[in-house]
Amino acid sequence: MTVMGAGIFGLSIAWVCACRGATVQVVDPRGPGGGASGGVVGALAPHTPENWNVKKAFQFESLVMAETFWNEVDAASCLRSGYGRTGRLQPIIDDHGLSLAKQRERTAAELWQEQAVWQVCSSREFGDWVPQSATGLLIYDTLTARIDPKRACESLTHALAVNGVEILSKAPPSGLVIWATGYEGLLDLSKELARPIGTGVKGQAALLQYDAGPAPQLFADGIHIIPHDNATVAVGSTSEGQFASPTKTDEQLDLILKRAVAICPALVDAPVIARWAGVRPRAKSRAPVLGTYPGRPGEFIANGGFKIGFGMAPKVAEVMADLVLDGRDSIPDAFRVEENL
Repeated sequence: MTVMGAGIFGLSIAWVCACRGATVQVVDPRGPGGGASGGVVGALAPHTPENWNVKKAFQFESLVMAETFWNEVDAASCLRSGYGRTGRLQPIIDDHGLSLAKQRERTAAELWQEQAVWQVCSSREFGDWVPQSATGLLIYDTLTARIDPKRACESLTHALAVNGVEILSKAPPSGLVIWATGYEGLLDLSKELARPIGTGVKGQAALLQYDAGPAPQLFADGIHIIPHDNATVAVGSTSEGQFASPTKTDEQLDLILKRAVAICPALVDAPVIARWAGVRPRAKSRAPVLGTYPGRPGEFIANGGFKIGFGMAPKVAEVMADLVLDGRDSIPDAFRVEENL
């Protein structure tokens, strides 16, 4: 079988299929993590525990699976993906926000099945590493995790090599084919079906030199601040539907960095060591697009990870391997191509 695309969906699917005994090749002219999966942010964060739907349930299951998934990948590769379930802090800005947080605290207790908690707590419990909070209160959830995207792709690449899987820059697809080709793939699919299936949304992010240890990641004012395990902190990201260059950063990232320092003053003197920009694949439904390729027997689609691709990847890889290798279709109807027509 052939996986077209070496982003997080493609690499993860190739890994699970190879572990189940399939002969796999991966093809991507940009190499592993050469597109949106080669970023710096790596926030594996759940949706709010309310208005439960299949997308939230799927993501929850994937986040719970993530620790085992990445431990197995890292054990095979002898590398570190940077995975860690370190949790997340969000400021509560007013009484309305507090009411919502307490309501979600109750629904998380039911929906998260004792696998994690979403709770209201005092900012004093977390020392200096806290976002500014007008109420002095925070939401703390223990389901959120971090990953280092580039190192994760590298770990998957080496783990695949141990299993005899080559990642080629150019080769014709053979056998069963899975198309995991990012936003360009969504544009091609839209053209082929004469319908807007999905598009690309640019994001800009930065990496700072700062050792926050195992501190939780922060989310405030729409910005993710993620301490990684190598004495760096990632900050991001923008969401740009219109852009001239897919990989260049500009003043929009400068504004993100200023807002990050306002949220977390501990970063005020942290040097910026990398700036990154890339285009993430967003389906019209905002859910992943998974399943059979319309009109192409023996071909499949796994695309549309958008901002939650790394968080969704373990479960996406499992259901795609079930479908492709065993003919067992457990993909939610909301994720199928037909839902985006």
